[in-house]
Amino acid sequence: MKNTQKTIFFIVIIVLVLGSVATFIIRGSGPSSKVNYDAFATCLKDKGAVFYGAFWCPHCQAQKKEFGSSAKLLPYVECSTPDGQAQTQICIDKKIEGYPTWIFADGSKLTGETSFQQLADKTTCPLPADAPKAPTPVAAK
Repeated sequence: MKNTQKTIFFIVIIVLVLGSVATFIIRGSGPSSKVNYDAFATCLKDKGAVFYGAFWCPHCQAQKKEFGSSAKLLPYVECSTPDGQAQTQICIDKKIEGYPTWIFADGSKLTGETSFQQLADKTTCPLPADAPKAPTPVAAK
């Protein structure tokens, strides 16, 4: 490579690295990332609530984002096949028709992004003091 090409190559690499670092810092500094909802997520699971969703569903991703790093503790069931073209048998059996869907121990369902308040009401789990406000209602897909 010529010196000019090498210089351009290294500049592009540096810009990509700096962009990645900036993205990581910005995403990692959101309100949900600093709050721990482990106890709430664990309580939901212990009370028999189950969150059914699909990896390609933006409402499911928003629901998980509300929990920040505690999302890993959610009682989550993936309903989409890896190719995103069909539904898994467990979700067919549970008659999941939209995402996200929460099913509770009493058999009731809530479909769409569900607020922490609604989850607390349905499960009697203590509402975290710093829980996010209810999302703007959106039709589930």
